[in-house]
Amino acid sequence: MPGIGARVCAVLITELPELGQRDRKTIASLVGLAPQVSQSGAAPPRAAIAGGRPCVRAALYMSALVAVRHDPVQKAAYQALRAQGKPARVALVAIARRILVTANAILKTKQPYNPNFRLDP
Repeated sequence: MPGIGARVCAVLITELPELGQRDRKTIASLVGLAPQVSQSGAAPPRAAIAGGRPCVRAALYMSALVAVRHDPVQKAAYQALRAQGKPARVALVAIARRILVTANAILKTKQPYNPNFRLDP
């Protein structure tokens, strides 16, 4: 799939053996790409990514950078997030999560990558 090359694939295989065996929320949480809400007292809640496996998260972030430049589907999703006012890093983390969830679904269903498949409901 676009954005995942040989090096990212090697990182995913070695550092994330659960890929293809968990649901999308669990796999994103394992990597540290799921937002964790932090709220204390009357302060407004803040969501940020935290925990997980930093080497996998870094590889997926670099993969998102490549996908945003070269994959029209991911580029459109990135531009839509930026148009909503999201900061660049937040949009790239969202794309990294999309790539992870798509790779997980590909391995889970044993289907080839289909760029026309709509991931989001």
